[in-house]
Amino acid sequence: MPKRVIQGKVIKKTGDKTINVLVERKVLHPRYHKIVKKFKKYLVHDEENQAQVGDIITAIEHRPISKRKNFVLKEIVERGE
Repeated sequence: MPKRVIQGKVIKKTGDKTINVLVERKVLHPRYHKIVKKFKKYLVHDEENQAQVGDIITAIEHRPISKRKNFVLKEIVERGE
């Protein structure tokens, strides 16, 4: 079964080895047929604490690490501020 891959921006470092990532999707509105942005936040496990606030990262789905943490940092695509 393929694992989900998400890409988003680090908005917060929450505790040790955890980052909060904001993922943006663009979807077509069913009635008005305009492109609208939808956002969702994910908790991502960062084993080496290498991601900083503002970085663009890629994360891959993993077995549950805690109650809300199901993704692991795969790579840092772009460094932020």
